[in-house]
Amino acid sequence: MPDSNLRQDSAATPIASLKGHHIAIRVPDYEAAKSWYVEKLGFRVIQEWPFGDLHLAYVAPPHDDSFYFEIIGDGEVNDAPIYHDINSSMYKAGHHHLCMTVNDVDEAIAYLDSKGVTIIGVPFNLEAIHRRLAFFTDPWGNLFELAQVID
Repeated sequence: MPDSNLRQDSAATPIASLKGHHIAIRVPDYEAAKSWYVEKLGFRVIQEWPFGDLHLAYVAPPHDDSFYFEIIGDGEVNDAPIYHDINSSMYKAGHHHLCMTVNDVDEAIAYLDSKGVTIIGVPFNLEAIHRRLAFFTDPWGNLFELAQVID
């Protein structure tokens, strides 16, 4: 089995320079979603544009200019699954969650809870990866993880 920790030379393949840029989140109400990410998570609106009958925006975390959420809203949309605990969410195929790091998971979850954000379960340690983890959702069922490095 090849060592997955080895970095490829940037000239080795056309995709060796690949980096994350954004994740797209489909919601039924563009303005409500934009407001939620700004008011609840403190995100900044970077850019907005129309696409047919849809409205789109890049929003970014307060201190990260390298990764965006792309909100795709309005138009016709199907309902997403809504999870009430992390264990039941693990058996649905496809995109599961997006993880973001924070300095202190417990403080971050307490803050989000005070803002009325839906918290999924309680923070827990996962020793196998040296992380303290917690999960929350936006009002449209998109699942997010917060991670803190622990010793």
